Amino acid sequence: MIQHRPTETLPLPVRRAMRKLGQDIRDARRRRRISTAIMAERASISRTTLHKVERGDPSVSFGTYATVLFVLGLTERLAEVADVRSDAVGLELEEENLPQRIRHRKKSKRSSSDSKGIE
Repeated sequence: MIQHRPTETLPLPVRRAMRKLGQDIRDARRRRRISTAIMAERASISRTTLHKVERGDPSVSFGTYATVLFVLGLTERLAEVADVRSDAVGLELEEENLPQRIRHRKKSKRSSSDSKGIE
């Protein structure tokens, strides 16, 4: 049985996005003049895992990426990754499914015994 590495099964655009994320994380760390040893310590990960993050390795957990972004002060952007306001396809599909006409429900008439208070 042939075992595939995780990167081989990912679509090419996903691999490119992961690689870019890793490069951006590395650049952000370097701009802040944080060494790999200090960064790994602050994120509670090994330097080996940090190197994997900076390469965009998809085998590293999402939580680790999130923690590294937190250490860099970039968590606000993480919260907006799948924000519904920026989901153009989802918004378009939702708009297509809007009702053509909105009908108000008629108020149901109460029975005469309910309105008179008769039990």
